[in-house]
Amino acid sequence: MTDSINLSSPALYINRELSLLEFQRRVLEEALDDGNPLLERVKFLAIFGSNMDEFFMVRVSGIRKQIEANITKLSEDGLTPREELAAIRKSIQQLMMEAQKCFQKKLLPRLDKEGIHILEYSKLSKSQKEKADKYFSELIHPVLTPLALDPGHPFPHISNLSLNLAIVIRDKKGHEKFSRLKIPDTLPRLVPIKRSSGGERKDGTIPHHHYFVWLDQVIAANLGELFPGLEVAAAHPFRIVRDADIEIQELEADDLLETMQANIRKRKFGSVVQVTVYPTMPDEMRDLLVENLEVNQNDVYMLPHPLGLANLWQLYNNVERHDLKYAPYIQRVPKAIRSLDVTTNIFDVIRAGNILFHQPYDSFSPVVDFLNAAARDPHVLAIKQTVYRVGANAPVVEALLEAAERGKQVAVLVELKARFDEESNIGWARRLEDAGVHVVYGLVGLKTHCKVAMVVRKEGEGIRRYLHLATGNYNAVTSRIYEDFGMFTCDEDMGADSTDLFNYLTGYSTKKSYKKLLVAPVNLREQMERLIRREIEHAQAGNKARLIFKINSLVDTEMIQLLYQASQAGVQVDLLVRGMCCLRPGIKGISENIRVVSIVGRYLEHSRVFYFQNNGSEEVYLGSADLMPRNLNHRVEVVFPVENQRHVRLMREKILEAYLKDNVRARILQADGTYQRAKAESEEKRFDIQQRLMDM
Repeated sequence: MTDSINLSSPALYINRELSLLEFQRRVLEEALDDGNPLLERVKFLAIFGSNMDEFFMVRVSGIRKQIEANITKLSEDGLTPREELAAIRKSIQQLMMEAQKCFQKKLLPRLDKEGIHILEYSKLSKSQKEKADKYFSELIHPVLTPLALDPGHPFPHISNLSLNLAIVIRDKKGHEKFSRLKIPDTLPRLVPIKRSSGGERKDGTIPHHHYFVWLDQVIAANLGELFPGLEVAAAHPFRIVRDADIEIQELEADDLLETMQANIRKRKFGSVVQVTVYPTMPDEMRDLLVENLEVNQNDVYMLPHPLGLANLWQLYNNVERHDLKYAPYIQRVPKAIRSLDVTTNIFDVIRAGNILFHQPYDSFSPVVDFLNAAARDPHVLAIKQTVYRVGANAPVVEALLEAAERGKQVAVLVELKARFDEESNIGWARRLEDAGVHVVYGLVGLKTHCKVAMVVRKEGEGIRRYLHLATGNYNAVTSRIYEDFGMFTCDEDMGADSTDLFNYLTGYSTKKSYKKLLVAPVNLREQMERLIRREIEHAQAGNKARLIFKINSLVDTEMIQLLYQASQAGVQVDLLVRGMCCLRPGIKGISENIRVVSIVGRYLEHSRVFYFQNNGSEEVYLGSADLMPRNLNHRVEVVFPVENQRHVRLMREKILEAYLKDNVRARILQADGTYQRAKAESEEKRFDIQQRLMDM
């Protein structure tokens, strides 16, 4: 090992914000990929738009706060907050221009060719204009509220993520006035004006033609209806994004639920962090927005039509063209659970051995069935569960409500601070409390991110604890598109650990040790360091030493330095990092034994898997934690061992090593922070891991 090398050198780290933007670039690449079905490409562009909105709401707003607070602390790669923001803005402008070009030059012509016509209002036929204008009169006009700007009318509040028209009106004397009009988000951004059957195709199918026009263009063309007796001199669209990162002073909060509700309301009034306009907007109007929205010119991005790519979700959801989407996939049910019949229940099956399943390839329904069975089983005494992101329609929570109604002892930790899911979680918390469930909101200063459900069942003279441990959320909807692992077990030590964990979450337990679970912020960092150092020692002794980690993000400096040390010792380190990665691979003498691969495809890679070769005595851990300071220090996370040796081999051979062979969806991280797409030598040798897992 080269002790003289300074592993804290800024040159060894990739900026986390720029790395996150590189992930957004990979999402955008999927929209550009001709190999993806057309409407799936539209969906990827919508995802890119949503992700970029969140990047501004959370990441850009956070850096701006540092600048406003005169914080000059350098990032790990040696940038001040001002330098970081400048680098981010440069990258963002390029990315967003590429995205707009993707829509205009790549997707629009293909959509048109496939009979999905998104038309400019100015190019509508007479009959189409009549239909659009009728839609305006009947459905749009009644909900519009133009707001004037003059001494009697101060600049109106403009809501987050809203699209607006900046309007110049002129009276008969030639005096000009400014008005702002919000484009209502209660109406579809793409107004349907016609849907008809096209001619028969050669294969005998009859396609449907869909015709849409942009809502903001319909409104702009009919502004005269809103300002009778006045001339509409100009109307220029603009869109804003506000700071939406909620900061909570938990130590000062008497009631966390009420505090969260108040903070969600404040989110609507966060400072503006981005304004997007068309290049045709005059300088004086742009200056007016800059002054009144209290931003600077660098916060204004000039982009071509359309503003707000996230709205393209509507196109994906509303156009029923299955030939332009991924073929439906029927999820599997693990073999052990398929064997259930009237003579057995799920608890019998779990007692027979741990059950590992891999979503979305395996169905999430066994998890719901497990909780429903627990709710209805007369031998079940208690159910305890963590809830992070369950969504609006949550069969898991319905099962907990039923359990409470049937007299079971039910305790649920609802994490109110799950970003952008706060309102949904508050609603579920109130329903659970109303049903008599013991609801707690976690630990002060920590976000509870672990995924654990425990069922306590009376059996014979004692009790047995049945567990579901997972890498992903208890969300029946996202389980169909997020890749995750889950495990059923009734292992005694893990059950005891889970009891201690829930006591830690709901009471004042200060337990610092667990038998099998790795729990953040208690012992996860310490145990992960121990396991990595063990591989280093094996390599130094000439033994077999390899690490394979599959995670969402690698940001933690201490962990990165430890992985550098592992590489220097000769440990083969393979990292499957879907999102941010601040480690630089391939640096001679430091990280030449490290490979970093990112998979972006049909399903969101969300699982966290940690493999240790351990000189042939292989170990695999699964869990909820990424290698980030927030996961290791500021969240309650659980990483659990996979102890069935057949499962361990399966995880290495059929999962991790197979992921590393991908040459269709994989991108390889270079030392300069860019990614190169893996390429198959020939069509026959194409290997798409997600497709392979669907075909198994």
